[in-house]
Amino acid sequence: MFESLGEKLNNAFKKFRSKGKLTEADVKAGMREIKLALLEADVNFKVVRDFIKIVSERAVGAEVLESLLPAQQVVKIVNEELTRLMGGSQSKLTIASKPPTIIMMVGLQGAGKTTHAGKLAGMYKKQGKRPLLVAGDIYRPAAIKQLQVVGEKLDIPVFTMGDKVSPVEIAKEGIKFANQKGYDMVFIDTAGRLQIDEVLMDELKNIKAAVEPHEILLTIDAMIGQESVNVAETFNNLLDITGVILTKLDGDTRGGAALSVRYVTGKPIKFVGTGEKLDTIEPFHPDRMASRILGMGDVLTLIDKAQAAYDEKQAAELEQKMRQQTFTLDDYLAQLAQLKSMGNLEQLMGMMPGVKPGALKDAKIDESVLARTEAIIKSMTRAEREKPDIINASRKKRIAAGSGTTVEDVNKLLKQFDQMLKMMKQFSNMGKTKQGKKMLGRMKMPF
Repeated sequence: MFESLGEKLNNAFKKFRSKGKLTEADVKAGMREIKLALLEADVNFKVVRDFIKIVSERAVGAEVLESLLPAQQVVKIVNEELTRLMGGSQSKLTIASKPPTIIMMVGLQGAGKTTHAGKLAGMYKKQGKRPLLVAGDIYRPAAIKQLQVVGEKLDIPVFTMGDKVSPVEIAKEGIKFANQKGYDMVFIDTAGRLQIDEVLMDELKNIKAAVEPHEILLTIDAMIGQESVNVAETFNNLLDITGVILTKLDGDTRGGAALSVRYVTGKPIKFVGTGEKLDTIEPFHPDRMASRILGMGDVLTLIDKAQAAYDEKQAAELEQKMRQQTFTLDDYLAQLAQLKSMGNLEQLMGMMPGVKPGALKDAKIDESVLARTEAIIKSMTRAEREKPDIINASRKKRIAAGSGTTVEDVNKLLKQFDQMLKMMKQFSNMGKTKQGKKMLGRMKMPF
């Protein structure tokens, strides 16, 4: 996401290097590059025009801060204006004071509306809510079945009345059902079309009038670029949407939609879809997204993911095992599972500060290594996992055969594990000193 834009912006910033003070000529030359980078990223031309005007006004004659180089001063200004352009701060979902909170999902066919209704419901279920999915798309073949499959995977109930009842009636009955059964959030999946038409919009307006939703979320496919702005504008004019979900931000997208939709509609991007799995949805933070675009990383989202995967009880047990030097291959496997639950490793690496957009393009992280490690450990007996020292040549052959790997792979894993044990022993010995105990007490595991 934003690889090309990030690279081009960083190239533009080079024009500001070695300047004691930024002149109008300096700014004009750099802004030309930034303007081209934004236009090539499919950002709406009106958005680009206003953005360049504001950044130029702030940058011309701006005194360079004592601790910053001129290029960094411009990066700071661009970062602040990108953040403002995308909404300034996170916009959260409105939760009704009296349940249920009603969320109406709208959008064109193929944008990922049905899947993201499920993703969103799943996110709030993890936060302790009781969501209900309502199947209101009676036109698209298998739309109801798709929602039921999503609901089944997430263990979230789906209310349906088949495809012979009007969507307005289904929405009303779905809310009545939620009230009866105590569901506190209702996500209504509505019909989409391949293009906007009058029949679709009339139906959506009728559903809105019938159920008075607290939120109307427009799902937009970020891959369609400039067209996404037109879609957002039309839906907003006719339905007065409350927010946007941008999907497919993990694809080869130029990112223009994220920078244009908020500006054109005045409505916030509330969530972004970052993958195909049902847990790949994130709240949209304009400041964090601006940092990602400029290659500054996104440590806060990284921390959020780590905390979501962080098991305090397991961490306490792990720390105890470190102290007592009783760490086993089962524990090692548990740590890998927590790492995997944080999501796509390549995306996580991209959130690290200093990792510029595009830097990982040719350095794909091979997540199959984790799967191979898991297979090797699971092919061992309980005794072998607890005491790897007993694994001799014949056992290695058996483990390799059982895991579909080679003896060399098994040896590599055992060597890595042995090195980890030595490191833990050093920590343990350090913990015997007064200073060492203080340091270990501040450590947060898993690492």
